Amino acid sequence: MRSLLFTPGDSDRKLAKGLTSDADVILIDLEDAVASDNKTAAREKVADFLDQDAARKSPTPLYVRINDLESEWAKDDLEKIVPANPAGIMLPKARSVEDVETLTGILDELEQKAGFEQGQISILVLAPEIPQALLNIASFQTCGPRVSGITWGSEDLATSLGSRSSLDDQGLYRAPIELARTLCLCAGSAAGIHAIDTVYPDFRDLEGLTRSAERAAGDGFSGKLAIHPDQVPVINAAFMPTESEIAHAKRIIAAFVAEPGAGVINLDGAMVDMPHLAHAQKVLERAGQSRREG
Repeated sequence: MRSLLFTPGDSDRKLAKGLTSDADVILIDLEDAVASDNKTAAREKVADFLDQDAARKSPTPLYVRINDLESEWAKDDLEKIVPANPAGIMLPKARSVEDVETLTGILDELEQKAGFEQGQISILVLAPEIPQALLNIASFQTCGPRVSGITWGSEDLATSLGSRSSLDDQGLYRAPIELARTLCLCAGSAAGIHAIDTVYPDFRDLEGLTRSAERAAGDGFSGKLAIHPDQVPVINAAFMPTESEIAHAKRIIAAFVAEPGAGVINLDGAMVDMPHLAHAQKVLERAGQSRREG
């Protein structure tokens, strides 16, 4: 989950184009990208799209962002979309792990009704996106085996908080927004799932996106949301370990293989221990996955 590309659910052209991108995950959107009076038609379109051969044979996981569980559309979204067997459901505006548990229960019932193996449809949680999620962020560390990742929404959160914008005059996140970003990363790490950074809204500013994505990778995020196909290669590159990082990770692993009983090893005058070994293994895992996909 380096790059996750949003695709509007009401556009045949954009749905088809999403399959040709190099994104690791396609997020088909029935929420923000679809106007209220077009929800039903978009829902039908997405279900039909998921049933087509191109979607079924795509190696890219296709998730669908449904509408908020408290909205009038969420129930119909799930009843129509689940039988089409998406790889996952993106849950927006999650308030606490209770919303995840509610969605899990609904998916259990709909999968059984459709004859699917229980648990095969994953959940990607969008939180914090509203203030309640900030107050309940610790609850998401117990979100259950269905949940593949957690991400956050800067613009919706800024609106909910009454902020003038998500960024200050220097182009940096305002303090409450930066707090949400940090807590999302902590929640993902605590739960052992992917923590995904939010979108970079100016899709024409690829230099700014590069800085944002590299910062996210350096901070520990697994990937980043995208709103345009042109953003995908930039994001993928930012989350690909460098050759020097790969080489150093290999040396750490080789050192522990050479001394299997050691808990701490001296490598080039620096002490490395089990957390360093775990990080090295993650670096090689990410590098291997990226190269196989490339």
